Order: sequence, then C-alpha cells, then structure tokens
Amino acid sequence: MAHRLVSIIPALIVAGLVIGPVAAVLWRGGGFTALSDADADAVAFTVWQAFWSALISVVLAVPVARALARRQFPGRGALIAVMGAPFILPVIVAVLGLVAVFGGRGVINAVLGPLGLPRLDIYGAHGVILAHVFFNLPLAVRLILQGWLSIPSERFQVAASLGAPLFWLLEWPMLKRIVPGAFAVIFVICLGSFAVALTLGGGPRATTVELAIYQAFKFDFDLGKAASLAVVQLALGLCAGLVALLLARGDMLGAGLDRVVQRWDGSRVLDAVWIGLAALFLLAPLGALVVAGVPGLALLPEGIWAATGRSVMIALGAVVLTMALALPLATKAGEAASLLGISVSGLVLGTGIFLIVQPYVRPASVALPVTLLVNVLMSLPFVLRILRTGVDGAKADYGRLGASLGLRGWALWRIAYLPRLRRPMGFSAGLTGALAMGDLGVITLFSRPGQGTLPLAMYELMGRYQMDAAYGAALVLVGTSLALFWVFDRGGRVNADV
Repeated sequence: MAHRLVSIIPALIVAGLVIGPVAAVLWRGGGFTALSDADADAVAFTVWQAFWSALISVVLAVPVARALARRQFPGRGALIAVMGAPFILPVIVAVLGLVAVFGGRGVINAVLGPLGLPRLDIYGAHGVILAHVFFNLPLAVRLILQGWLSIPSERFQVAASLGAPLFWLLEWPMLKRIVPGAFAVIFVICLGSFAVALTLGGGPRATTVELAIYQAFKFDFDLGKAASLAVVQLALGLCAGLVALLLARGDMLGAGLDRVVQRWDGSRVLDAVWIGLAALFLLAPLGALVVAGVPGLALLPEGIWAATGRSVMIALGAVVLTMALALPLATKAGEAASLLGISVSGLVLGTGIFLIVQPYVRPASVALPVTLLVNVLMSLPFVLRILRTGVDGAKADYGRLGASLGLRGWALWRIAYLPRLRRPMGFSAGLTGALAMGDLGVITLFSRPGQGTLPLAMYELMGRYQMDAAYGAALVLVGTSLALFWVFDRGGRVNADV
C-alpha cells in the first residue's frame, strides 16, 4: 500500500498541475469556443507533419543506433554526446543554424547554384519536417541505443555459438519494445511545434496547433479558443502516448554482467557510413552557428551574464525536481500521467498558472518559478521514457534478490537499483537541464525588464536587430546548454562503459 502511494501521489500532482491551469484558462475564457475551418486545417497539418517527422526520425535512428551499439572506436563517447546537441539546442538558435546550411544563402545552395541544380527551399511543410528530424533524430538514436546497450553481452555470445540469427532473436524484440515509445514521444513533441512552424512554416497551410494557440493569445486574446485548441492538442498527445504504452510490451532480456557488448557481425563500412552521415547532418548547422557567433562575443551587453545565471539556476532546479518526481513515477501508469505535461501547450500551462496565482501575487514576481515548473512538466515524459526500461529491468533482475536479503525501501534502491540506473539517470538529468536552459516560452509572457533568462535576452537582441550580438548570445547559450548536458551525462557514464 505504501509503495502504491509513493507512485500515485506524484502522478496526482502532475495531473493536477496540468489540468488545473487548463481549467483556469477555460474558466477565464468563458468555456469552449467553436473551432473555425482554419483551426481544423491547423489540426490536420499538425497531425500530418508530426507523423512523418516521427516516422522519419525513428527509421533513420535504427541503423545509426545499431552502428553505434556494435562499434567501439576512439572518441565514440564524445561523438555520441555531441550528436545529441541538436535536441538540446534552443529551437530558435537551431533554426538559425539550419537556415545557415539549407537556406537561400546557405552552404547547400552555394554548392547547388554553380552546378546548375535547382535551389533548395527550406520554407514550407518540408522545411518543418526537416527541422523536426534534425531536432529529434538524436533523441531517437539515444533512446534506441539505450535499448541496444540493455541487451547483455552474454546473450550475443550464446546466440552466436548456436548459430542463431542475432537480429531476430535479440534485437527485434528490443526494437518492438523501444521504438513505439520513441515514436510516440517524438510525435507528441512535434504536436507542440511552435518556433519551427513560426519561422519555417511559410504560411497558413503550415500552421500548427501551437502556433494557432499563440495567435489566439497574441492577436485576439481569445482564451476560450486557446483553451479549446489546447484540449484538442491534449487529446491527440494522450492518444499517441497511450497507444505507445499498449504496444510497448514484452519482458526485459535479463541481467548481464554490465560489460561492453563486443560485436563482430555486420559491415564495418556500412556502419561507418551511417555514423558519418548522421554526424554530418547534425553537426553542420552547429558549426555554422559557431562561425557566426564567435565575432559577436565581443559585442555582448553586460546584462547577458546575469541572464545566463538565472537560466542556469532554472536548469538546475528543473533537474532536481524532475528527477525527484521521475523515480517514483517510473511505472506504466506514471509514464501515462506524465504525458499530460507534454501534450498541453506550454503557453496555456504558464498562462493558467499565472491566472491561478494572480489574486495572491504579481505574475511577474513568479515568472522564473513558473518557468521552472513548466519545464519540469515538459521534461518528465522524456525522462520516464528513458528511465522506465532500466527501472523495470533492475526490479525484475534484482528485486527478489534484494528482498531475500531483507532490503526494503530506500536501502533497496540505493544498493540494488540506483547503481544500475546511473547511465540513464545521467542522460536524463543532462537532457532536462539543457532543455530548461534553452526554454523560450512562458518567460516571454510575464518577465519583468532586466529579469529575463538568456534565451529571452537573445530574443530581445534579435528584436533590436543587433544580430551579431544575438549570434554571440546564441553561442553562449549553446555552450552553456551543452556543458550542463555533458556534466550530468558524463557523471552517469563514469565507470559505466558507455
């Protein structure tokens, strides 16, 4: 009974933090509002682009993750960490990098023009999908790679000695368990696309639900319409998440000796090609950002460092609170509850929380704590998707053994479970900190002048057309986000042979 309460209470807290703000916006807006034809088109486009973005990301991630799982080479750990950079980049910063490579004056068109080939246009539905694949391919690779690394090395050795097909016997069952959840998480992420659609959508035909919510807030202040669209978005996200949870069945593969998996099968050349192409696609825009940002470092205003400090504090707070909620929520029911956070617009969540606290405090005075809380809700589904496989495996393999030794509660977690969760916990903490560091959402609505975060300071520089300084701020933001991610991720991988 006590064990169930430990998982039920955090789930109820998460559900209340999501449903309460949506209800507040609905109440202030006077209830639901009928959706127009344009809103229906936005819903249809959102589902269409999210499906293709998630499908392409997962399909491309499988051979890349497999190549990384079965090949050991110098710098592999650093490459895996750097390849994860696009997902943890602030969206608006990464979009600038994509435009620098694929845009009208980008590197690709600079090569295509002299060759007499058609120029590449990044704007429109295909640009939205390209950007989403750029952001989410690293996440899909890491999620699927964790699944491959969870297969004990001994099982590969036994299967090979029997002449059994490794893929169908060991890898395919793992993919059936991991891929549906990865697809659903990426699908839900793409349902909430805002900055990508705003900058690359190219018109009404490429408007997402999140962008329609922003327009309802910004131009019409129609809270009823915004809340109605948010409920539609919530329903879509929950359906995708619940389908994934139903499909992601199957037992864990058992416990190994925590050794690096030594592989001898497959083509080394083909694996190298997959790794090289993925690295080039993901790192070229990051390189373009570095080239553009270095000259702007000398032009940064003094307030940029205080804004950086506020962003770091939000990121660290989000890591602590997210991990505290994630461990007791690392069950199928807990993961389902966490999908509420990512299925609802962050703008609606933030606005709803501000409406709730407005009678008691000034909204601007709690802008930073609310930003932290919204980031926790947004990060939980990713963290639980990463942790649950490890938690289930640790409980199945060591739970009874620990109980037979008289271990209960925290002692069981400390001795039997947590040492085997260091790698996914480190990755989860790094992901949470980097995402919170680069968030530009709620803070834009209610922040007081001079009290914003680093992403908001960069956005303000762009609004004043100080683009060189904005690129410099973007470089600081990228460096800080990557540093946070590396510190936590590396901490989880020390002596873990990743």
